[in-house]
Amino acid sequence: MNKPWQLPRRTFLKGMGTMLALPALEAMLPSITTAAEAVAGGATSAMPRRMAFAYIPNGVIGENWFPQGTGANYLLSPTLMPLKAVKDDILVVSGLKHDKARANGDGAGDHARANATFLTGVQARKTAGADIRVGASVDQIAAGKIGRQTRFPSLELSCDKARQAGSCDSGYSCAYQYNLSWKTETMPMAPENDPRRVFERLFGGGNANENAQSLALRKQYDKSILDFVLDDAKRLQKQLGVNDQRKVDEYLAGVRELELQIAASEKFNAKELDYKKPTGIPKEKSGHFRLMYDLMVLAFKTDTTRISTFLMAHDGSNSPFPEIGIPDGHHNLSHHQNDKVMVEKLKKIDYFHIQNFAYFVQKMKDTKEADGSSLLDNTMIVLGSGIGDGNRHTHHDLPVIIAGKGGGTIKTGRHLKLPEGVPMTNLYLSMLDRMGVTGVSRLGDSTGRMQYLS
Repeated sequence: MNKPWQLPRRTFLKGMGTMLALPALEAMLPSITTAAEAVAGGATSAMPRRMAFAYIPNGVIGENWFPQGTGANYLLSPTLMPLKAVKDDILVVSGLKHDKARANGDGAGDHARANATFLTGVQARKTAGADIRVGASVDQIAAGKIGRQTRFPSLELSCDKARQAGSCDSGYSCAYQYNLSWKTETMPMAPENDPRRVFERLFGGGNANENAQSLALRKQYDKSILDFVLDDAKRLQKQLGVNDQRKVDEYLAGVRELELQIAASEKFNAKELDYKKPTGIPKEKSGHFRLMYDLMVLAFKTDTTRISTFLMAHDGSNSPFPEIGIPDGHHNLSHHQNDKVMVEKLKKIDYFHIQNFAYFVQKMKDTKEADGSSLLDNTMIVLGSGIGDGNRHTHHDLPVIIAGKGGGTIKTGRHLKLPEGVPMTNLYLSMLDRMGVTGVSRLGDSTGRMQYLS
């Protein structure tokens, strides 16, 4: 039984249409998890476990991606060098495949299939109409089982504006290409690409009308979301110990910093758009990526959700990268036909993606839980692509990194080279086990649990 002074895990600061979840505090420790949750999957931490998936479009340049050597003594490749500071916290995996991203008699459309198959392992029905069909994705299978434990079952993010209809790739619906997450075989979970809307969803009071009213009121009086919950925060602080008081102060400062970053991007874009309705979408890709990563950290830190997906860009994206000196379209470059200049540009794009991912991983590692472990210790983050070699549209030997120890159930600091052709979905089954999701014997084209994770 909880002591009178213990706080429930789902404690919120409230005020004027705003509901701000708190991070895990020492005062919540006995109520954070049940004994069954603590030992499920061989966990060494009693904190909640999380899972996240981040997608890189158009494949990578493999010669610069895959490390030399295997096991713990591997050498980071040139592309993965930004992960040097967190090398002990990642598992580089080679040898995974997505067979259902291949044509298998359906002809062209590798980019649409790569996105649609990435988290489902199912061959997408080739249609540009409303009769789309693929399969439930691993994140939504987990959300269906454990999503009730958090305010939001899952969080879907993208740097693309969502598209749910129309023809996008060789007769495939845009729904396949612009969604990673599928609640059912016919229902995609549309991702949000505007950091402001994500922020308001996570920290607003509830429904969309309340969030919009709260935002309008804050803008009218030039107020922060924290101003609306300040009285509640002060009352709470009086009940907390010194460590928890400091943690709440640091958390609120982090929320405010993110709020300011979003506001700054809105003002910048308002000028760029000749004062049309502004959005919180930064002009530069790195700013957009990092705001989304920051929002994922906050969502995990506050246990607002334990499951998230992030589509950096849809597969087949031809977006340029001017901030790193590449005005060429990404997709056009990916069909390089071994042109050395184009290959070098692609290496820079791959490196750029890893730089931003490393920022996320480091921030997860620096964010501490109530028991002294880190968010990263208790999370499994999969970074990957549904295409291996973009030039040839291959779907084997996919570039995959797992960051985080999954509550002590994953042995990181290694390069794991699997026998050629292990289904990616085998990894997902093993991740579901570690999330405490039971009763799932098969996912898409899986052939069993993935070995050698621990």
